[in-house]
Amino acid sequence: MELGLIGLGKMGGNMRERIRRAGHTVIGYDRNADLADVHSLQELVDSLKGPRVVWVMVPAGAATQSTIDELAELLSPGDVVVDGGNSRWTDDEKHAEELAAKGIGFVDCGVSGGVWGLENGYALMYGGDAADVAKVQPIFDALKPEGEFGSVHAGKVGAGHFAKMVHNGIEYAMMQAYAEGWELLEKVDSVTDVREVFRSWQEGTVIRSWLLDLAVNALDDDEHLDKLRGYAADSGEGRWTVEAAIDNAVPLPAITASLFARFASRQDDSPQMKMIAALRNQFGGHAVENKK
Repeated sequence: MELGLIGLGKMGGNMRERIRRAGHTVIGYDRNADLADVHSLQELVDSLKGPRVVWVMVPAGAATQSTIDELAELLSPGDVVVDGGNSRWTDDEKHAEELAAKGIGFVDCGVSGGVWGLENGYALMYGGDAADVAKVQPIFDALKPEGEFGSVHAGKVGAGHFAKMVHNGIEYAMMQAYAEGWELLEKVDSVTDVREVFRSWQEGTVIRSWLLDLAVNALDDDEHLDKLRGYAADSGEGRWTVEAAIDNAVPLPAITASLFARFASRQDDSPQMKMIAALRNQFGGHAVENKK
């Protein structure tokens, strides 16, 4: 089939290549003319035969909204737009309603796989009407990993991005657990080769995972992570997961703690720890460290 793909960065560019390897035609547009096959959304739409499928792979928020607004004026009834970025699920519902007013279908798709997706395939979680999903199915089949799993029609519009959001929340907590265990192992004198302890866990243990494999790769590059600053950003999905948990009264202590740990990483001198140190000194006479 033919696909229009908007956004050819690290993810989008590799997705274009994987889809082409599966025998499909991909016409790509990017603001960077060196990456693009066409040089405007109008040219992209004109290059596709109807009914068209156009996949949007741009940053969530304003960039996605403006792209969908423009496509709404260019596409025809029966066409389908797929949002494969990291949009919030509530935006999906809004986009689907806007496009439906013009007879255009909408599918949201959470995509996981990162820079490894070109060779390994992408895990896909998508939401939307069955008829719209069917128009995109050959592309989902091209992108997914080999084998039975790795792709799911998660439910109604918004379900794909909601599932991906929860996936990323779980990822936050798993990474935090590995990080805490690594720090404790590094701290004690009795463990003399933390990297090899992590490597030993890659086979036969209940905590083996791809994230553990990646941790070992990182330790092979920099055994004690001396080259890195202890700072970790959050891309949004972790916050949205915690907000959804509050809205639905679902306790998520591990995921919530992992998000707050990232906030703590951005403080060179934690104001909270100043108060804790002061209180410990007040009630127990515990020593405090003054600024030098």
